[in-house]
Amino acid sequence: MRNIKNVLLVVFSIAALALGGSAIAGAASGGGSSGSDGLPPQRADETLLSGNAEAQVRKAALAEVSGGTIERVETDADGNAAYEAHMVKSDGSRVTVYVSKSFDVVSVSTGR
Repeated sequence: MRNIKNVLLVVFSIAALALGGSAIAGAASGGGSSGSDGLPPQRADETLLSGNAEAQVRKAALAEVSGGTIERVETDADGNAAYEAHMVKSDGSRVTVYVSKSFDVVSVSTGR
């Protein structure tokens, strides 16, 4: 009986470590942004913005979509513009605001 308890303890410990490692790996790879909240997952070929670029893109996007909420700002790998801001408008619809390197709004795409 003692042997069975020890084997079960080892099996459960290994399972717990595997699950924990999987959760950490998913978080590190951006797996936490699954798009289940409606926001498309971040693409591997796009980079989150920070600093002045982030502030300028946010400013341009918010000026274009009055009353909207920004969910994420990043580089744009599709060639629409240098940057993009994923937003939710005040009516709940989703848009992507594309912003040039000079921080001018290039276009707004609905449903993204």
